[in-house]
Amino acid sequence: MDQPAGVTMDIRQLEYFLVICEQKSFSRAVDALDISQPSLSRHMQQLETELGLHLFHRTGRGVEPTQAGLRLLAHAQKIVRAMRDAREDMLGLRDHQVLGIRLGLPPRISRRIAPALVTRFRETFEGATLNVKEGLSVEMFDWLIKGRIDIALLYDPPPSDRICCRTVSREELVLAYSSTYAPAPPPVVQGAELGNFPLVLPSPPYSIRKLVDRACQELGISLNIVAEVDLVHSVGETTLQSEVCSILPQSEVLDPKHGGRFRYSRIEHPTILNNLVIAMPVDEAYVNRLCAGVSDLLHDCMAQAWPRS
Repeated sequence: MDQPAGVTMDIRQLEYFLVICEQKSFSRAVDALDISQPSLSRHMQQLETELGLHLFHRTGRGVEPTQAGLRLLAHAQKIVRAMRDAREDMLGLRDHQVLGIRLGLPPRISRRIAPALVTRFRETFEGATLNVKEGLSVEMFDWLIKGRIDIALLYDPPPSDRICCRTVSREELVLAYSSTYAPAPPPVVQGAELGNFPLVLPSPPYSIRKLVDRACQELGISLNIVAEVDLVHSVGETTLQSEVCSILPQSEVLDPKHGGRFRYSRIEHPTILNNLVIAMPVDEAYVNRLCAGVSDLLHDCMAQAWPRS
């Protein structure tokens, strides 16, 4: 590359550069940043031209930073973090600003804890606003990565260097069926026997399905899946109204809204546990007093309203 006359790189180029390094792919970075491929490529071409250096080399699986890219990566992490710290500090000086936080909750959890959470939030953070958004863990993880929410309760999120997680509870998944299902399974079923039951399950990549598929893969068994329904509530209603079984969190089976119509068998060898976590951006600039406080409120509300195993 020609030696540049001057360097005029901006913070946005560095932010894009960081995401590409994290995702190790331009196409995955496009999804994470929610911009077009030509736009992302143009910004990186401009950055390489301004620096007079190649920042990436292509591999069979995507891209990796060159030696120059690795050195820029260390600088870019410090620069972007400093910019975000400065932005957060300046916003904190605006006393007239009404602080707010966007919280993502799974629907069945929101139904149970939202009233208490809102009450405690108002008592604890006077003048702040709480915006609760409901969604499935898969979509809320995407919202969190793209900055559309600030904090979320998620089931078994995929690993990410951009998200920090705090475990709230681990809960058994059980073989669930209607009180009229016959013949009734025994109180305890072995994991290797799950293929004997007609099942309604969420489709991939929803968290329950991922956990069940992983267990079955380790056991080397195939399931008899007769239908796929993505919402846990709909899976439950389908199970209660049809001669089928499902694999559901124990708390869903015991929820009073079902009127005692469910029966269940525990699953052993292996026991399948889901992992409910409070997830926030790992960047310290965004883990402010409000985020940290809401994390504590969530943890307390869940401890009071949700069964733990």
